[in-house]
Amino acid sequence: MAHLKPFKGIRPATPEFAALIASRPYDVLNRQEARMEAEGNPLSFLHVIKPEIDLPDTTDEHDESVYLKGFENFRKLLGEGILKYDVQDCLYVYAQTMDGRTQYGLVGCASVEDYLNNVIKKHELTRPDKEEDRKKHIRLSGMNYEPVFFAYPAVAEIDQIIASATALPAAYSFTSPDGIGHALWVISNPTTIARLVTLFDAIPSTYVADGHHRTAAAALVGNERKEQNPAHTGKEEYNYFLAVHFPDNQLKIFDYNRVVRDLNGLTPSEFLGKLSAGFDITPKGNEEFRPSALHEFSMYLQGQWYALRAKPGTFDDNDPIGCLDVTVLSNLILTPLLDITDLRKSQRIDFVGGIRGLGALRARVDSGEMAAAFALYPVSMKQLIDIADSGSIMPPKTTWFEPKLRSGLVIHSLD
Repeated sequence: MAHLKPFKGIRPATPEFAALIASRPYDVLNRQEARMEAEGNPLSFLHVIKPEIDLPDTTDEHDESVYLKGFENFRKLLGEGILKYDVQDCLYVYAQTMDGRTQYGLVGCASVEDYLNNVIKKHELTRPDKEEDRKKHIRLSGMNYEPVFFAYPAVAEIDQIIASATALPAAYSFTSPDGIGHALWVISNPTTIARLVTLFDAIPSTYVADGHHRTAAAALVGNERKEQNPAHTGKEEYNYFLAVHFPDNQLKIFDYNRVVRDLNGLTPSEFLGKLSAGFDITPKGNEEFRPSALHEFSMYLQGQWYALRAKPGTFDDNDPIGCLDVTVLSNLILTPLLDITDLRKSQRIDFVGGIRGLGALRARVDSGEMAAAFALYPVSMKQLIDIADSGSIMPPKTTWFEPKLRSGLVIHSLD
């Protein structure tokens, strides 16, 4: 059963500070983009989670000085009263509004043991080097700077409690520069907290939606502390890490699309000819075409859009991995026609989040940088949960969740 733990959050001292502190997560910006985004704003949490922006460009982002700088910047925010500790254990509600759709996440600590015992289910592989980067931040600071993004099967009573909490004025409410609305409420009533904890105890599993590397890093550092503490009791704060839990029926997964650098020696007409073995192909001209159902793909090639519909028998809807369109694309196009076999390592393919729109695919091809683009129909939450429940792993770059959680609104101390 899943565990939810209240905690004494560290958070912005005023609503004005909240709007300035809140930043996009560390992994959606490179150094230059983060530096530009934080320019002129010394309170931006990017100074904590991407502290290389405050060091010379020659500084390796994994150098010890980077982690030290991040902790120094965090302690400055705390020391100057920009951030404050809550004096009692709380839970929090974090709402995000994008394109008229609002999702309400319950902010509380997840259990390290739940991660290790697969009560918290994953659907992606992680890379040790990326895990180690986040682990260094946690080890040095003793903080979970950024929350991870979890989903759980919706529970009507949890929805009702959250609706009651959010009927009151929010502690913070602002719109970020990208037009997304953010609001945070504090739940401090012990009876309400106890009921939410009990309701979570009845949930069989939670699911990592976004942030597999942050989740792994947080859980593994907690486990390190357990192993290093001969007086370990299981009650210590390091047994838990920061997460925002969203009901699965409020989340939207965007498409995660592909662009390829070349056609593996084939001419465009030869490539189209070979595609016809696995797809029914319909030319769509120069008007952008978006897939409207599973096993339908959009391809942009030589200034033209095409609808590609996978022929019956080329996919297996009874296989949670085989039915994914990323699998169909690999099995019918990337591997046999383009000889792109390792999506994690190949330099001949790149990935574009659907939030960027079809125009981003067109631009990459029209510029000559890429030879063709493929837009996919988004994965559903049911598919994600089925795969995680089966113990399977999705192919790389399958899901794109939006909006992203803002960092710096609530921080969790391991001590």
